[in-house]
Amino acid sequence: MSHVLRRSLTAEQPVIVRGEGAYLIDSDGTRYLDACGGAAVSSLGHDNAAVRAAVTRQMETISYAHTGLFTNEPAEALADYLIAHAPDGTGDGRVMYLGSGSEAMEAALKLARQYHLENGQPERTRLIARAPSYHGNTLGALAVGGHAGRRAPFQPMLIGVDHIDAAYPYRLRHENESETAFALRMANQLEDRIKALGPETVAAFIAEPVVGASLGSQPAPAGYFKRIREICDTYGVLYIADEVMCGMGRTGSLFALEQEGIAADITTMAKGLGAGYMPIAAVMASQTVVDAILSGSGRLWNGHTYMSHAVACAGALAVMHEIDDRDLLKQVRTLGKRLESGLRDALGQHPHVGDIRGRGLFWTAEVVEDRASKAPFDAKRNLAGRLQTAAMERGVITYPSQGCADGVQGDHVLIAPCFTSTGAEIDRIVEVVAESITAETS
Repeated sequence: MSHVLRRSLTAEQPVIVRGEGAYLIDSDGTRYLDACGGAAVSSLGHDNAAVRAAVTRQMETISYAHTGLFTNEPAEALADYLIAHAPDGTGDGRVMYLGSGSEAMEAALKLARQYHLENGQPERTRLIARAPSYHGNTLGALAVGGHAGRRAPFQPMLIGVDHIDAAYPYRLRHENESETAFALRMANQLEDRIKALGPETVAAFIAEPVVGASLGSQPAPAGYFKRIREICDTYGVLYIADEVMCGMGRTGSLFALEQEGIAADITTMAKGLGAGYMPIAAVMASQTVVDAILSGSGRLWNGHTYMSHAVACAGALAVMHEIDDRDLLKQVRTLGKRLESGLRDALGQHPHVGDIRGRGLFWTAEVVEDRASKAPFDAKRNLAGRLQTAAMERGVITYPSQGCADGVQGDHVLIAPCFTSTGAEIDRIVEVVAESITAETS
C-alpha cells in the first residue's frame, strides 16, 4: 500500500526510475515516449546534462537564503535574461519567483491589486477572465479559471470573477464570418463587460495567449490581442497574460505573446521555465507596474518562503541557455510543422475528429461523436481518459482533457513533445494518437 496521497487513490501506477531523452522508464523496464511533457513541462526531455550540472553546481555553494534579507546571483541573472527577452513594450520590468503556476497566478492577482492601490484607485477590484480557461488550482486561480468542471466542487469557496467567451473558432465562429470579424467580436466582449461593471471598478483581464488544457492549444485569431490591448489601455485595466503552459518556447517563441505583437502588464510563467528539473514559476511585471510601486510604497506586498530559490533559478537559467545555445526555438517551429502536417494527414478526415489546432509544439485533436453537428461524446464515457490509456498501452504518453465544449462535455487530446524530439518520435506520436482515436471511437 502506498502512503502517498496520489491523484487517484485506487489506481495502480508504474514507478518511474529514470529518464532517457524523450522517454520515461519504469521499474519494470517499460519505456514510455513522453508526447506531452507531463503537462507541457519537460521541454528538454528527461536527462539534460547541462541543466543537471547547473543544479549540482549551485547546490555546492548556496541553496537557500531568505529573500527578506538577501538576493542571489542565479535569481538576478535569470531576471536579467527574462526581461531582456520579454515582448516589446514590457520595458525595464522586474521578475519575482515562485514554486508553481498556481502560486504565480495568485501573486499576479495580488500584484494587480497593489498596482491600483498604489495608484490611488482602491475601487478597482473586479476581475474578468475567459471561459473555458484554466489558471491554476489554488482558490484564487481556480476562481479566475473558467472551467466549469474543475470549479464545481469548490464553487461556494471561490471569489466572484466575471467571464467572457474564449476565442474558440471551432464552436463560436459564425458561418462566413471572417477571421478579423470574429477576432473583433470576441475581443469586444471585454469592452462590453467592462462598461457593464463600471470601468472604474475593473482591475485586470486574465487570458492565456494560447489556451492550454481547458481548450486544447487554441491560438487566438489574428488581431484579437491587439484589440484586447487597446481596450485595456482605454479603460485603465491591466492585462495579465498566463503563459504558464504556452510560454517558454512551447509555441515557437520564448513568450507566446511575442507572436501577437503586444506586451502584457503582468505575465505568469512556469512549466517550461524549469523544464521539470526544478519546480519554479515566475511573475514578470512591466515597467508601468513597477513604476507605480516605486512611486508609492516601494515594497512588494507578497511574499513566499521559497521565492528566488537559488537552485531553482540556476536550473531555469540553464534551461534558457540550452534553448539559446541549441537554437531550440527554430527546432520547435520545424518539428511543429511536421507534427501539424502529420496530424492533419492522419486525422483531418477522421469521422470523429472535429478540429485540429495549435502552434509550435503545442497541438490538439478535438474528438467528437458527430463530425457534422460537432456534438461531443457523453462526458460519462470518459473518452479522454480512455484515449490516454489506449496511447499508454502503445507506449506513448498524451495529455487528455474534458470540458472544451461547455466546461463539462468535450474531449480532446493535447500533444506537447519535448523540443529535442527526433522526427521519428514525432511520427510515432502521430501514429499512436491516430490509432488510439480510431480504436476508442469505433
